[in-house]
Amino acid sequence: MSILVIAEHEEGVLKPCTLNTIAAATRVGGPVTVLVAGDNVEPVAAAVAATAGVARVLVAKAAHLAKPTAENVAAQVMAIAGQYTHVLAPATNFGKNFMPRVAALLDVAQISEISAVISADTFVRPIYAGNVLATVQSKDPIKVITVRSTAFEPAEAGGSAPVESIAAAGDTGQTAVSGRNLTKSERPELTAARAIVSGGRGMGNGENFRILEALADRLGAAVGASRAAVDAGFVPNDYQVGQTGKVVAPELYVAVGISGAIQHLAGMKDSKVIVAINKDAEAPIFQVADYGLVADLFQAVPELTQALSS
Repeated sequence: MSILVIAEHEEGVLKPCTLNTIAAATRVGGPVTVLVAGDNVEPVAAAVAATAGVARVLVAKAAHLAKPTAENVAAQVMAIAGQYTHVLAPATNFGKNFMPRVAALLDVAQISEISAVISADTFVRPIYAGNVLATVQSKDPIKVITVRSTAFEPAEAGGSAPVESIAAAGDTGQTAVSGRNLTKSERPELTAARAIVSGGRGMGNGENFRILEALADRLGAAVGASRAAVDAGFVPNDYQVGQTGKVVAPELYVAVGISGAIQHLAGMKDSKVIVAINKDAEAPIFQVADYGLVADLFQAVPELTQALSS
């Protein structure tokens, strides 16, 4: 049994979700190899090599992997996938983009967003917006798996794995990245933040999110949003928390003006402490909240920010 993990990285920095995926891989058993594909990825490879549980790091360097497409990443994985019994990647936009293609090329069923490892062929994954946990067993010769990173503690430092260079698969030429619009922020990334302040439709408009930003700055938190707020154009799409957005599990989640639709709860209900502020006492969010405040958010949030300031 041998396991391959596909590392997610950006601009020379290893994404934290890769460490969670490595932790999941170690629970499967067998040596864990990590593939780092890209260009100028030496710092990423070094960070992976220093991670506990990693037995080997493979580096595939090529200019066409600097801005990876699903086709090129899948081709790189397929070049070596036959040597492994398990192929794992984070269940992020990165992993969701190319892993289904890998599964199709291998003619196996993908096991998506696992939250627990029972054995080498049996895994737990959420279904029905997280309301049901399904235990699934795969008889495929190669298991293609995406990992819900919030369900696993990140692998710790302490490794000293060897780093090897491998030949990069050729450019498929099917697609190319023409540009990316990235939101720049001094705040923590949503999926890695220890605290998150999220706003919903109750915020009224995008300008009012400044109230939440002030609170987030006091808490050292990231700012998130419900799908309703994103669809209304209050904030960018990458703020979205929920079933069709980002799945998070911070130590503190503050939901402001969010009713608590099932799709939103699926993305944040595993948070350690949930605080809800809503003027509707019957809002579903209060059913999962550890602390609830029925109040006008435009009065309560500034008062909370001021209290934290003093």
